Amino acid sequence: MPFGVNLSFCVKRWVTPELWAPLVREDLDLDVVQLSFDLVDPTWPDDLLVSLARDIRRCTDATGINVHSAFIGLAHYTFNQLLHPDPGVRDVAEAWLRRAYRFATCAGIVRVGGPLGAIAARRDGREADALPRADYQDLIARMHKLADAAKAEGLVELYVEPTPMRREWPWTVDQALTMAADLKTSAVPWKFCLDWGHGTFEPLYGSYRAGMADWFAALGANVGVIHVQQTDFQYDRHWDFTEPGRLDPVAMAAQQRAHGLGQTPVFLEVFYPFERDDASVLEAIKRSVALLKPAYA
Repeated sequence: MPFGVNLSFCVKRWVTPELWAPLVREDLDLDVVQLSFDLVDPTWPDDLLVSLARDIRRCTDATGINVHSAFIGLAHYTFNQLLHPDPGVRDVAEAWLRRAYRFATCAGIVRVGGPLGAIAARRDGREADALPRADYQDLIARMHKLADAAKAEGLVELYVEPTPMRREWPWTVDQALTMAADLKTSAVPWKFCLDWGHGTFEPLYGSYRAGMADWFAALGANVGVIHVQQTDFQYDRHWDFTEPGRLDPVAMAAQQRAHGLGQTPVFLEVFYPFERDDASVLEAIKRSVALLKPAYA
């Protein structure tokens, strides 16, 4: 089972490929990563992006690392993106993704993904179970246009990451199935990135229904990539596996294999407080990878 790390743990620390590539290859003994757009902003000037993409190709070639995909990081995720109430902001978010596709291709990366947006909260704080129809139709239309753009850039696959929030989309299995059907004719496949800290979020799904089995069973071949993290099922923690939590790596891998997802790439995606010292972060990520690798081998 392909196993690697999302470079989220490198943010504000090992920020260049000259720093993260040898760390991944020699300290973690891994040869596949998922780039975070918290390390490179695709709105930076074109000449700078070309230079940065060249650096990624050079360093990963030298170390034998495959950059499987590039994902929206925390910085861009904080915006409401393609579901912002102002259509002008949605246009900007769409343009941001087009530039992300161009940068990925330049860096030799052929897959891009992440959460796509959030509607605004209501004045009274009530959360509806579904997006307004017009917002959903606009989102799907933009995803088709983005698939056209991705194909023109040479990408082979796009991902949408379901999150456990009613303001984002999709947050249920049925919603994901509807979205998959509505994107069936897209120019490149839109698949799902499932995250163990999202499907297990009990405050939204309930203690008996929270879990990954229903997502795996229903989406099957539409699952393109999986994120793992340690969590307590109460928040989307993105802890590493040195923290006490409710997920067991061996059981997670077994469940993935049981649903026919034994060849679906898996990435550890964890975040650390910026003020935490670098040495302890490095030690924690090393210990976590050492725990996970045997399970996903």
